[in-house]
Amino acid sequence: MPDAKVYEAALRAAREGRCVALATVVRTKGSVPRHAGSRMLIDPEHGLVGTIGGGCGEADVIEAAREVVQDGEPRLVRVELLDAIDTWSQAVCGGVMDVFVEAVRVRA
Repeated sequence: MPDAKVYEAALRAAREGRCVALATVVRTKGSVPRHAGSRMLIDPEHGLVGTIGGGCGEADVIEAAREVVQDGEPRLVRVELLDAIDTWSQAVCGGVMDVFVEAVRVRA
């Protein structure tokens, strides 16, 4: 998904006075589903725009994003895709991604 869609959704939320979170893959090692620079917007009211790869790792980032929206504190989330294939997803890449999650809001 082009980053333009992510930025358009962030701008729309800001214009509406809503806080959302932007997750950006900042570092990768090994085989991962998305490259550094991939972005996803997490909007608690309207869902997701973009993806950083799906699965359990993306779910961990979404949970961190909800916390970021609540407290405004950015986080660096390490997504490790190194575990043995589990019964939940069957999709393990074997790498590691570091994802920076930050709040996007209009400041008064």
